[in-house]
Amino acid sequence: MKIRHVKYGVFTLIENENLAVTLTPPEEGFYWIDADLDDITLLQHTFGLHDLAVEDMLGEEEQRPKIEIYENHYFTVVNSIRFDNEEIFMRALNIFLGRHFIITVTRQKIHELRTVKPIMWEEEVNTPDRFMYLLIDRVIDNFFAVGDRIEDQIEQLEEDILMNTKRTHLNDIIGLRAEILWLKKVLVPQREVINILNKRDLRLIDDELQKYFSDIYENAIKVSEAFDTYRDLMGNLREAYQSSISNRANEIMKVFTVITTIFMPLTVVTGIYGMNFDHMPELHWTFGYPMVIILMITLGVTMYLLFRKKGWL
Repeated sequence: MKIRHVKYGVFTLIENENLAVTLTPPEEGFYWIDADLDDITLLQHTFGLHDLAVEDMLGEEEQRPKIEIYENHYFTVVNSIRFDNEEIFMRALNIFLGRHFIITVTRQKIHELRTVKPIMWEEEVNTPDRFMYLLIDRVIDNFFAVGDRIEDQIEQLEEDILMNTKRTHLNDIIGLRAEILWLKKVLVPQREVINILNKRDLRLIDDELQKYFSDIYENAIKVSEAFDTYRDLMGNLREAYQSSISNRANEIMKVFTVITTIFMPLTVVTGIYGMNFDHMPELHWTFGYPMVIILMITLGVTMYLLFRKKGWL
């Protein structure tokens, strides 16, 4: 657990993690307590965090985005997204917002908690609600970055399918589509949380600042629409895969058909001279065998060239 006093975007670390200091509002700025789940019991007793919020946080590993309004604090859950080694991870960011403090609690490290710091310094953040706004804004912006990488994956997969279709591509399509649908389910409640922060009367959030949440809400809608597009693209990609597999099967059948057709007249020739009749002059002719071989080769080559000319091969 780290306790920081934030004043106009400047961080001052509180030594010895002295929580007692944070109970009294500072003359300027606010306190930011960055904690993990092991610290939540102590924080609950210190700040009077609601039992239901703490219970949800401790009991649910994958939390649904939500906002709960209590008397002296708000409890907000948003999901941060991360794309590592071609895999997508969702990590819950729990935020307790008070009048003079903000508490962030996570199970794993959240990238946005690090990247938001220089923005706070640049904008001289001096209130906890402003900090929460910037933090949620960073979380939503990161969905755009992950969306771009998903789009790149779709384009690469499409190129691979068109150039050289493999059966493993079907597994790739199914896996990527499942991840997109999973993210889509997360985006809907997350968007509603931001809508509440934008429209509901919340006394712990400044009225002027609350208007800015509409910008985050619009971005959340754009992200949701982008993932709708990705889902449709995956459907198109599956159709392209099935079409490519079908075309390949047709090409194979065409080759087999051509081979069979070429051998049909050759079979007729061999069938004729395979009959056991006594009066077949060619059977006793010195050049009978080589002439039949030449005839068969000529028939085969002629039919092959004809098929090539017709574009069937």
